[in-house]
Amino acid sequence: MPYKAAVFDLDGTLLNTITDLAWATNYALKHYHMPTYTVEDVKHMVGNGVAKLIRDAVPANTSEELYQKVLATFKEHYADHSLDTTAPYPGVTEAVDQLRAAGVKCAVVSNKPDFAIADLMNHFFPNKFDFALGQRDDLKRKPDAEPVLFALKQIGVSPNDAVYIGDSEVDVATARNSGMPCISVTWGFRDKEVLLAAGATACADTADEMTALILGHEV
Repeated sequence: MPYKAAVFDLDGTLLNTITDLAWATNYALKHYHMPTYTVEDVKHMVGNGVAKLIRDAVPANTSEELYQKVLATFKEHYADHSLDTTAPYPGVTEAVDQLRAAGVKCAVVSNKPDFAIADLMNHFFPNKFDFALGQRDDLKRKPDAEPVLFALKQIGVSPNDAVYIGDSEVDVATARNSGMPCISVTWGFRDKEVLLAAGATACADTADEMTALILGHEV
């Protein structure tokens, strides 16, 4: 029997968002005459939310006031440009359709700000997910279990009947903290070696492999 629900990370798992994230980061940094980063650099900095991304991106001696200005500039730019180059990974849309057809409820839990989630989900996955949640002030962010358990409650599924899917060490820890098995996808923002070192136990190299693991309940 398949899992009753699949809870997905968004960036690096369902959507390749890294170029738009990197451009927004560098736009904000350049605006305040700070050093910028390559896309590959930013790929290794994401995963813990935009506040942490910008905290890590600004120089170490940056004041709190200036940091907040850089963060606000990033958010403003990203809100207007989150769809510029972002796209689903190969086979992901079809995988979600297959899961839904098999009766598996699908949810997204992301550390991306909640304001950015609606636009991305409506644009790329209209009516394909039962629930989508971004980072909110009233909920802790991943790897804490709170947002995942909140999402599962909204769709009426126990963690015992659900699987978590993500692309980073943050996601491995999130699944562990939520008491759920984890499928780690290898097409995202972390190398397979990083995932295995973080404790990944089931890896999927393609969307078809991911779907087979969810439907086969083999994790």
